[in-house]
Amino acid sequence: MRLIIITICYNNLPDLLRTIESVDAQTRLPDEHWIINGSSQMDIANWFIEHPVPTFRKILNEPDNGISDAFNKGIQLAGSGMIQLLNAGDTLLNASVLAEVDAFLQKIKDVSWISGKIVLKRGGAWIEIGKAFDQNKLYRGMRSIAHPSWWVHKHAYQKAGPYQLQYKIAMDYDMMCRIAHEPYAYFPLAMVRFDDSGISTNHYLQSLQENQQVYESYVGFSLKCRIWQLRLRSLHYALQTYPGKLLFRMKQKLGGENW
Repeated sequence: MRLIIITICYNNLPDLLRTIESVDAQTRLPDEHWIINGSSQMDIANWFIEHPVPTFRKILNEPDNGISDAFNKGIQLAGSGMIQLLNAGDTLLNASVLAEVDAFLQKIKDVSWISGKIVLKRGGAWIEIGKAFDQNKLYRGMRSIAHPSWWVHKHAYQKAGPYQLQYKIAMDYDMMCRIAHEPYAYFPLAMVRFDDSGISTNHYLQSLQENQQVYESYVGFSLKCRIWQLRLRSLHYALQTYPGKLLFRMKQKLGGENW
């Protein structure tokens, strides 16, 4: 199976270089690595002019209309295969990630997408989270189904349609709602270390609001979705306090990161 990575970036060369370094360190290199650069500054474009790049790396330098538009450009340019959207700043967890994903995909058939685990910061601590996708729990959003850990076949993206530009944060959750019926498999290993300086972290409450908007656009008013949203908001506020962080440490010791 061909493995394709798409990395979008915007005026963040140091973040992009961390991502590139993690890709280039792989024992099994990607078949394509697209850099979709919508920057208003020239730092990233100039870096690629001044430095040699491997043949699998392709660069598109042009303005875009935000995150969704950049995703769509990368997917359109990518060849056939499984696609990972690895944003600038996110890094592959170790040098064997792509080899392990490749081996996993060789063993399963007729799967349109997979997801795995991710390492991220929560309550001031680095934790590993990830659960198998459960369509019956779609109302819970993406708390344990992290977008950078997805690999989605290009034909599934083509069938689902593009990422929606009206969503500034929850475009990934909207896409998950649209591919929810596609054949799926869970990859039970951590793939990515998540950059916690991005928009979904800095505007978490806005992301929850968008998630509710997305879910109810498909199913109508949902009391269970709104109750779940209230739970997530309460946890978010609790984790800003010392007692909340202490309770989370206890929960972590009990293996409850995914609760």
